[in-house]
Amino acid sequence: MRVVLATNCLVRLSFCDALLRDQGVPTVLLDLNMSAAEGSILAIPRRIAVDEEDEHQALRILREAGECP
Repeated sequence: MRVVLATNCLVRLSFCDALLRDQGVPTVLLDLNMSAAEGSILAIPRRIAVDEEDEHQALRILREAGECP
């Protein structure tokens, strides 16, 4: 698994996850339940991970959407 996005913005996380899934890239969301441990202060970024073989496609999709440098 490779992390292709880390963000504290839950709206951005949801958008990017939907964007990747719509393009056929399976994703795994990491650290979603950390808000309970951190006290809901968004100190720990949530992450989107994809399989290694999907990493280049996922980064291309995010780049084209303006979500990745």
